[in-house]
Amino acid sequence: MPPFRARSSQPTPAERMRSILTAAHSMTVVSDGLAPVEVHRLDGTGAMGHVHLHEPSGTCPVHPASPVPVRLEFTDVAPTPVRDRLRARVTMTGLLAAPYDAQATGSLCMEFGQAVLDESGARTFVPLSALQTAVPDPVAPHEADMLTHLMDSHAELVPLLLRLVRPVPDRTLLRALPVALDRYGVTLRLEYARTRRDVRLPFATPLTEMSQAAPRIHALLAAARRASHPSRMSA
Repeated sequence: MPPFRARSSQPTPAERMRSILTAAHSMTVVSDGLAPVEVHRLDGTGAMGHVHLHEPSGTCPVHPASPVPVRLEFTDVAPTPVRDRLRARVTMTGLLAAPYDAQATGSLCMEFGQAVLDESGARTFVPLSALQTAVPDPVAPHEADMLTHLMDSHAELVPLLLRLVRPVPDRTLLRALPVALDRYGVTLRLEYARTRRDVRLPFATPLTEMSQAAPRIHALLAAARRASHPSRMSA
């Protein structure tokens, strides 16, 4: 397993893309000039368990006389009721050996073309080698449930976490909501009347397995209780 980057506080583009593909419940397939097809068979496996990607010289080769261009689209939507819930998009292009069959139940074998991550107004091209070697985020399959549970059952902890935000939010802040959770930390979205900003609260060290999630979050809460924060939304 590749080592974590020293003092990392957020995922690389390859790790971010891998997390989106791991947690995906559906994807849109655009192939051979046909209308887009929504595929909803990704639960439990994610895209990486449904789509087999390979280099042009790898296994499952596409016959050069009959390649079928295909585009796979994935959207990453925040599970909490924040503004602008679309967090990122992933688009992968490539070739199939035959026209896409919406009724097929097996793994989709695709010759890799390119993969693009659109996030925060930036587009990043991720090579197949980086995508395949990115360490899967153990939080990705559980993120939606964890953030939903936080909002539904422990909403009072969000203002507490706000004590850790620097610079301190000014008094025009309307609300703060958790918008993301990964192995590196928690991200809060601060919403103002006409703008917003996302603030990452990093864990002391990235977690490597789900059993470490609760202790990391409790450590953030303990730090927040020790902090002084003049915001009107403070706990």
